[in-house]
Amino acid sequence: MKSGKIKIGLIFGGRSAEHEISILSASSVYKNINKEKFEVISIYINKNGYWRVVDSPLIGLENLNKGEFYSFLPWADSKIIEHFEADVYFPLLHGPYGEDGTIQGLLEMANVPYVGAGVLASSLGMDKAKMKFIFRAKGLPVVNFIIIHDWQWKKDRDFFLKKIKEEFKYPIFTKPSNLGSSIGITKVKEETQLIPSIEQAFKYDRKILVEQGVIAREIECSVLGNEEPQASLPGELIPYREFYDYRDKYVEGKTEFKIPAPLEEDQIKEIRRLAIEAFKAIECEGMARVDFFLEKETDKIFINEINTIPGFTEISMYPKMWEASGISYPKLIEILIELALERYKNKK
Repeated sequence: MKSGKIKIGLIFGGRSAEHEISILSASSVYKNINKEKFEVISIYINKNGYWRVVDSPLIGLENLNKGEFYSFLPWADSKIIEHFEADVYFPLLHGPYGEDGTIQGLLEMANVPYVGAGVLASSLGMDKAKMKFIFRAKGLPVVNFIIIHDWQWKKDRDFFLKKIKEEFKYPIFTKPSNLGSSIGITKVKEETQLIPSIEQAFKYDRKILVEQGVIAREIECSVLGNEEPQASLPGELIPYREFYDYRDKYVEGKTEFKIPAPLEEDQIKEIRRLAIEAFKAIECEGMARVDFFLEKETDKIFINEINTIPGFTEISMYPKMWEASGISYPKLIEILIELALERYKNKK
């Protein structure tokens, strides 16, 4: 590595429905990173998957999309118009084509250090169906669920409607398997809502989940590390709506957060343990946020999902939980970069 500041290639935007959220996360990292230690190269990917270097993520969507873009694909009709090189790459691409192992595969092929999970953990973390299979195989607690592919739904809709009726009680949730930020998720309270909610989820993915709803508190826990990960103090979110949906996450912001969560000591200990076990189950590295349900009637803890590129906005739970655990936002960024370099060195 060259002397002086460490060059960080901040990659954001992307092709997924979470494009705008990625810009918000990158903007927060850009504003909070220690500029005395790090030099930031801002690499923007538009919704068509084309790249360009920009001044920063803060310049606004219109300016981000001005100018010439290029592709890394050899068969694409574009030419590389600028050269960039970083010491460490920091992908903040939420959702498909960023959080699912695809960008990680590109960075592996390029043989460069990068922040966050590798290809396997990223793909498992993105695919909620495979993730839950792994958790269940590891003996980790998850709610009852079934998986439906679009071709199965078209072929035998009545079979799945009967199966849902026999195995689930309302409310239930329908959700795309490969998406985040609560996009495409519906809380289904009665049978008349079921078919529209399933078809809504299929608008975003060819594979969906139907999950048993539980009357529960929503608890989250941040994980940080490589071989020996650590878990933060848990936080609790109290949704303003029926559940913590996209609009409340990124538009209205009326959900309440309690960090740290008001929990019994043994509950905190168990949530932190399960967060680390979930992290290890998919062989995650760097960072992740693990989301839980704490059933109100029974105090049972269920793992909902793991997010390998959690939100990094100013109001996001991942950095806020670490702040409550004694690690500031700038320090958290620094640790993540150190973990990326450590993993790269160990692999070499």
